[in-house]
Amino acid sequence: MNLRQMEVFRAVMFAGGVNSAAEMLHVSPPAISKVLAQAARASGLVLFERVKGRLIPTPEAHQLYAEIDQLWRGVEKVRDISRELAEPEQASLRLVCSASLAPYVVSRTVARLYEDIPRLQCRVQVYSPDILNQALLDRSTHLGVALLPHDHPNLATVKAYQCGLACVMREEHPLARRKLVRPADLRGERVISSPETTPFGQTLRRAFGADAEAMHRDFLATSSTTACWFAQAGVGIAVVDQVSIAGGLLAGLAVRPFQSSEKLTVRILRNRYRPMAVAERAFVEAFDRVWKAMPAR
Repeated sequence: MNLRQMEVFRAVMFAGGVNSAAEMLHVSPPAISKVLAQAARASGLVLFERVKGRLIPTPEAHQLYAEIDQLWRGVEKVRDISRELAEPEQASLRLVCSASLAPYVVSRTVARLYEDIPRLQCRVQVYSPDILNQALLDRSTHLGVALLPHDHPNLATVKAYQCGLACVMREEHPLARRKLVRPADLRGERVISSPETTPFGQTLRRAFGADAEAMHRDFLATSSTTACWFAQAGVGIAVVDQVSIAGGLLAGLAVRPFQSSEKLTVRILRNRYRPMAVAERAFVEAFDRVWKAMPAR
């Protein structure tokens, strides 16, 4: 007997007749009779006897029903679980992200996600690039949202986005009067930079070009968010990725586009050998909507 034959047999036994079973399964009585006959042939048993126009289950049918009913409870459980996984009311999501992505784009993505999955169990951790990679590789996290290259054969890019550079400084700084800041404008200024041993530091070095030697780059910060904090305090001018200053989260800072062809890549990453769950796909879709709506990329 296959599952459909078991389902029909169980329905007839439970409902007490063909017509009632047909109503329960939303099919016609002839369809029920046809599958019931197939079930009898498949099992090799006489399952029902007709007495005065009624189907009466045989002793063998009662024994078989007890086993099939127990089995069917497991089938229904599988159906329930599959529905929950397809449209989860409660799910878990573990994220790791670069520091500059947490204040605006990742936080707003999670907020949108809670609108769709109110009982989501979510954990977000801010990691350095090497630890972020490791968390994905050892499967202790589901998704990573990373700035700059994160290359590894076992990591796959789910989605990638490009962003440019921005220059941030205190509002009273003379350069705040400009609509666009060029590398040459930073000559003689203290520029909060990043170590040139890091991918971001190398990007800044290329963006500054020949003007880098005329800047005071005696203060280094390892993330754009940190650089913004110190620019806010008046330590110097910072050139950062545009996504780190989206939404104007830091008061007292003037933000101006920085003239450079250099682009930074924001990636959503996963372990190549770990399939994505529904909550993870929902995060990617929400991130995409937040990114497209993000002001002043």
